[in-house]
Amino acid sequence: MDQKRQQKPAPLVQQIQEVRENTKIVRDKVRSSLSKLTPYENIYNLPNFLTVSRLIAAPVTAYLLVHDHFKAALALFAYAGITDLVDGWLARRWKLQTVAGSVIDPMADKALMIILTVTLAVKGALPLYLATLILGRDASLAIAAVYYRYASLPAPKTFFRYWDFSLPSAEVHPTTVSKYNTFLQLMLIGSTLTLPVITSGAYGPAVLQWAGLHSGLLHQAMMYFQWLVAATTTWSGLSYSYLKGAVTILGENEDLKAKQGARGRAIIGVTFGSVVVAAVYLAFTVDEKKEAIGDEDLQQTWAT
Repeated sequence: MDQKRQQKPAPLVQQIQEVRENTKIVRDKVRSSLSKLTPYENIYNLPNFLTVSRLIAAPVTAYLLVHDHFKAALALFAYAGITDLVDGWLARRWKLQTVAGSVIDPMADKALMIILTVTLAVKGALPLYLATLILGRDASLAIAAVYYRYASLPAPKTFFRYWDFSLPSAEVHPTTVSKYNTFLQLMLIGSTLTLPVITSGAYGPAVLQWAGLHSGLLHQAMMYFQWLVAATTTWSGLSYSYLKGAVTILGENEDLKAKQGARGRAIIGVTFGSVVVAAVYLAFTVDEKKEAIGDEDLQQTWAT
């Protein structure tokens, strides 16, 4: 009898063991759930604020340009260029880089390029083939970005979570040629905005004459610069179709990430490849015809 009593655990001890086991199970479940939670980022910082201000500056610059306020448009464009450098430096200096910033920053650059490219093309300051390349590249990358965002967004994939950029899903890493191309595009837009400022007014023409320059020579230099930008734009757009490191998809399923990356690059290759073909056609038809028949009225209006 005494042996049986010693082998049989007391009810209180048994209850304590059951509570410990249940506690361990609950603790493991909580830890597992916490490890699967999607982290949130603090997106409210000065670099992101400057980036958003550049987004606002884009349509305002176009408005000033349409109404021939060239000096004000050039000044606001210069502000956008300066803040583009400052916000990146601040983010690196104070370690304020965010996935949202990596998305919004190129978005602000592209918004400025798209709006001003359309405006300058309408006013005849940019040839149609070049505007098609610039806009087509951005459109193809935007289509791929929509796919990347949806495919890599952690579940549940809802409309509000899709637009919540504090939920990281994919990181964009601009290629080397893309960085140079962005700089050259901004230089082209800036030069095009500067042209009517330095060729008009009380002192502009006199300074050009003193330097041995004239509007025809400046127009020819701009044409060569446009060819350079067209070449780098083509190279930049196609680089996103074959460089695997341009976009990093977040997640743990490597096979799924590889498939999503391949699909995104294929989207860019097909869409932008079609844009390049269309731009070549426009260059040798519409734009060449304008040059052949001497249709320089808009360009002369812009440069004088």
